[in-house]
Amino acid sequence: MALHITDDPAADELLSDNPLALLIGMLLDQQVPMETAFAGPVKILERTGSLDAATIATTDPESFKAAFSETPAVHRFPGSMAERTQALCAAIAQDWDDDASQLWTRDDPDGATVLKRLKALPGFGEQKAKIFLALLGKQYGYTGAGWREASAPYGEEGSFRSVADITSPDSLTKVREFKKAAKAAAKAATK
Repeated sequence: MALHITDDPAADELLSDNPLALLIGMLLDQQVPMETAFAGPVKILERTGSLDAATIATTDPESFKAAFSETPAVHRFPGSMAERTQALCAAIAQDWDDDASQLWTRDDPDGATVLKRLKALPGFGEQKAKIFLALLGKQYGYTGAGWREASAPYGEEGSFRSVADITSPDSLTKVREFKKAAKAAAKAATK
């Protein structure tokens, strides 16, 4: 399985090979372009030398924020997102034996269980958890019972709603078009 989310081979390879990188990319996916968010983990690795949950969780917060702030910044809100990343990594280290993949592999969970586990993480609300579950099912090899239903509407086959559907530059364009149309419809509904 090889992900193609960022158009940066090193970033995509890290996302493909490292479950924590993928989880951090999803955490960062707000108020920045998807490619920027999901390229964040490779920047963190390059700047800190580690992409281990326990190591990140226990890194001095000021030095971690400084790494987030280097140009180009990991996120447009480097301070708050560095804090959220450390909180997420602390949860993975403490509750999941320093292994992000246990969220979807420990005790062979079904889709509803994985969704519940994701929603319990710092920085993961309902929508972000559903999108990540859809990403796991569509592109990361997760086959737990009911994952499509638990991730609805993002798990819908053939849709272009989110990062879960990005497999090429063409699919990225379709996702962007969907999001633009959804924002326009929401704006029109508030008038």
